[in-house]
Amino acid sequence: MKKVIERSRSSHGTHVAAIAAACFPDNPELNGVAPGAQIISLCIGDSRIDTEETGTALVRSMIRVMNAADSQKIHVINMSYGENTHFCNAGRIGDLMNEVVDKYGVVWVAAAGNQGPALSTVNTPPHINSTNIIGVSAYVSPEMMQAEYSLRQKLPGMPYTWTSRGPTIDGDKGVSICAPGGAIASVPNYTLQCTQLLNGTSMASPHVAGAVAVLLSGLTDKGVKYSPYSVKRSLENTAQFVDSMDVFAQGNGLLQVEKAFDHLVNFANAPERDVRFHITCGTGNNKGIYIRQHLQDKPREYSVFIEPVFANSDKVDPKKKIGFNLSLVLVCNATWVECPSHLELMNIVRMISVKVHLSGLPEGVHSTSIRAYDVKNPAKGPVFQIEVTVVRPQIISPDLLRPIVSFERVFFEPNTIKRHFIVVPDEVSWAKIRLQGLQVEKDGRFVVHCIQLLPKRSCKEMEFHKLVNIRAQVETVLSFQVKGGTVLEVVIAKYWANLGDITLNYSIEFLGIKPNGTSFTMHHADGLFSMDLHSGLQDEEISPQIQLKHFVSVSRPTEAKVLALHPRDTIPPCRPIYQLHLTYTFHLARAFEVYINNPLLSPFLYESEFEAQLWMLFDSNKQYITSGDAFANRYSVKLEKGDYTILQQVRHDKKEFLEKLIDLPIQVCHKLVNPIAMDIYGTQSQAMITGKKMVSAVLFAGKFMLPLYIAPLPAEKLQKLHINGHFFTGTISFAKDEFGKKVDVYPFQYVLTDPSSKKNNTGNNKPNNKTKLEEYQEAIRDVKVNWLAKLDPGCEADALYEELCSEYKDHLAVHTSMLNCLEPDSQREWPGSEKNLSEAVLNRMIEIAKVVVKTIDKIEVLAHIGTKNDQREDAPKIKTAMDRQRTALIDALVRQGSATARLYLLQKHKSKDKDDDQDSTNESSQINLKVIDDIYLDLVGFYDPNDSKISHFTAWHEAAHGHYGRLVKTLIKVNEEKNSKEIEYSLIWALNHAGWKFWANYLSSTMSVRYPPAYRLF
Repeated sequence: MKKVIERSRSSHGTHVAAIAAACFPDNPELNGVAPGAQIISLCIGDSRIDTEETGTALVRSMIRVMNAADSQKIHVINMSYGENTHFCNAGRIGDLMNEVVDKYGVVWVAAAGNQGPALSTVNTPPHINSTNIIGVSAYVSPEMMQAEYSLRQKLPGMPYTWTSRGPTIDGDKGVSICAPGGAIASVPNYTLQCTQLLNGTSMASPHVAGAVAVLLSGLTDKGVKYSPYSVKRSLENTAQFVDSMDVFAQGNGLLQVEKAFDHLVNFANAPERDVRFHITCGTGNNKGIYIRQHLQDKPREYSVFIEPVFANSDKVDPKKKIGFNLSLVLVCNATWVECPSHLELMNIVRMISVKVHLSGLPEGVHSTSIRAYDVKNPAKGPVFQIEVTVVRPQIISPDLLRPIVSFERVFFEPNTIKRHFIVVPDEVSWAKIRLQGLQVEKDGRFVVHCIQLLPKRSCKEMEFHKLVNIRAQVETVLSFQVKGGTVLEVVIAKYWANLGDITLNYSIEFLGIKPNGTSFTMHHADGLFSMDLHSGLQDEEISPQIQLKHFVSVSRPTEAKVLALHPRDTIPPCRPIYQLHLTYTFHLARAFEVYINNPLLSPFLYESEFEAQLWMLFDSNKQYITSGDAFANRYSVKLEKGDYTILQQVRHDKKEFLEKLIDLPIQVCHKLVNPIAMDIYGTQSQAMITGKKMVSAVLFAGKFMLPLYIAPLPAEKLQKLHINGHFFTGTISFAKDEFGKKVDVYPFQYVLTDPSSKKNNTGNNKPNNKTKLEEYQEAIRDVKVNWLAKLDPGCEADALYEELCSEYKDHLAVHTSMLNCLEPDSQREWPGSEKNLSEAVLNRMIEIAKVVVKTIDKIEVLAHIGTKNDQREDAPKIKTAMDRQRTALIDALVRQGSATARLYLLQKHKSKDKDDDQDSTNESSQINLKVIDDIYLDLVGFYDPNDSKISHFTAWHEAAHGHYGRLVKTLIKVNEEKNSKEIEYSLIWALNHAGWKFWANYLSSTMSVRYPPAYRLF
């Protein structure tokens, strides 16, 4: 089995572990939060994809946690990793995370993410289909500002500007608590540093994980029972809520370890200790109530379902489930929310009705929660909470001549965050933000963050995030795309570490026109493609452009196997995981930058129904090149021309799911060096005759519509591109404004037809005078000739060659096929090769090559090469025949010359064994250097001596002369065009003979890396 040695790619993991549990007995000030904890490192970041987590690594790590439950139980998981997901109510990874917490009793702590300051930017995890995960945001204290960041001024404690905010896109709080999000902690020795300052929710999460480890250690020491649910509730119910801090950033508040410990001890016997409450709201089964779309004043009513879920439910005593009963009082401090006052909860799903009154709410975001208290013991805090968030957006008046929202003389201090929620008018497509400081002597560093949330889409789908410096002297202008009819959140935030105050004026202006679609697909065979542009809220000057930037070829698997995986990929107790192992191949005719996309599986990771989609790319020698996973556009790579193989692994524990994907296609997307511009016309008639193109136009405000017509790409243009693909992808833009042109773009796809051979219309359509019998005989001849080249050298090949020679002695293909039989192109010998052809075979190759050379009229071929313009009627036919003769002549001379050079070297080697003098050998032998040189001079009269097609003879010619420096140069050039182990062995031989031992030794020692015996394992 091939072993791969992995190494750390980042100091991130060591730094995180040090915050949680570093232990320095002789230097305790360097200790982590829980220095007595034992660390188990489970790597989920794959170095092949720049340490991004993969489904395979996540599942294997969770299996490791499950398997350790009986022997070496893992109590706390810290996960300083995550991605934004499109939805959370599905996904195999999330299901297994729930299993780790629910069934194995592990407390899971995760970083909330660094995607703020806009709302609903929480990562997954903690954003999964339950509230099992403790989400942690990042907080910076005054002491941290002074000691870690060396700020000139100590500011009040605050969440970092960039920390992700709740609620989640399905209404949950998202952030459970906040904790210090920066630390100077240990890093690996290879950094040549003892410590390093890093910040992020990745640093806040291990702070909480270490605190949880301390809590569990104390509880275990006292013999106090707990569960992951009771730990999470205690942390949330004892956290210190800071009124001056952003409620969406701090969650329930700052971590309070001692209070959490007391809470766990005091309420260890609470009936809900081993129970979590699964809450679903409304028809979307959301975890909370989140109203963000354009509102009416009519109240909204929601059905909320509460289901008790017991830890390790399958093994719970039925009497415990039967005896479970809670009398709850429901409390909400918001007057605009109506809910029942009491709920009797037993081991069954209960439903309550919640009404949200929207009238009277001012513009902005409003949040509250419905808290459920146990009437028998309300001091322990809420048993569960139902989050309610309402966004009341600003509506732009339709009477405005320009749809613009302005804010004047807005005062900012460090970490001041201004949120504006605006209903984007239906008629617009992009927005422009202008910012300018008012004090000449002051400037500031600001974060501009704009987000629109779309159904079942990640928060990054319609996101704009920019860090800018604002000055009074220069107006800062930013632009971004928007979607009409959807609420836009605009956040202007002064960076937390940017000291001093500043006053700004800023405005948001909405511009653009709307096409009749959000993406466009045009088929080459459909003729003209039309679209309509609808006018916006103000006069807009347009200049439509289409840029095709990639062409895509679709590959289907050449091999597909469903196999059971290793026991380490078995989910306890005995759920084996299967893999679908797919093999794809593709060829590049020239160098391209490409990326690989599997549209069915990308861009889904945590929310995917399959737990793995990792692919690896190899060259024709099985050398590993690169890998990719869920997010296709992250993994582009530059490839030289040649043949490539893609191996992809898809995993699931249900074999039948994988069997449905055995014909799964994959896309190879090639980046064009020069994008292709398509022609756009203002009228159908001009488009039909490819006449006057549309350069620009003005679309006036109102209910106007402007049709556009797109002409298909000319066949001649496609033929010049020499593209073997299925479709082009690119973008179409409409705005003439430079700011709009960059952001207001739409996907455009151009589907090609199947390539068809174009018949040459030369005007010489002479009838075919051959009879059917003659055509039959020629077909039989061609089949025999083709199979002659495929046969192994021997009696059968000789007999077929003699038969063909007796019938078609003047047919060049007979002799060239025999030459290819004796030495196939793929098995050609190079100088230094260990497998040498016999003298008899070499002599026969020379004889057959001489027959080819003698058959061809060289003068006629040279005359054809020198002809600039042939005006004869049958010029195309003559050209085809002469090109065929020239190719055969060059191949014959190459084979004759290389065979002659090899015979010369063999004779030379024999003469050395007999201690004969070199001069006498040349005199007595019929083969000498002059014969080889004559063949070489004859060959270069017909072809460029530097071309790779004759490099085989060139290499042997240089070897025969002992010109090892020239030979090295030739072999390097050949190997650059297509890597080959045989070429490299020959190169090593040449380097040794040239005296460059160090170079030869390097190539020898690294040969197994460039030419591995097998593909790399997943």
